[in-house]
Amino acid sequence: MKGMNVLFAFLGGAAVGAVAGILFAPEKGADTRARICKLLHEKGIHLKKEEMEHLVDQIAEEVKGGVK
Repeated sequence: MKGMNVLFAFLGGAAVGAVAGILFAPEKGADTRARICKLLHEKGIHLKKEEMEHLVDQIAEEVKGGVK
């Protein structure tokens, strides 16, 4: 049971951090997405614009709806 509490605390903290990061982000969303795509490309991960938008939408839904 203690392990589950630690897991939920970690996931809750990650969700709060993600929301705070989005709220206080110094760049526009399009600029941030482009920067993420560039970093992923440098790591050898290639995403099309539509795939990146879908990934961002999925993350946003999870943050808004809470961690499941």
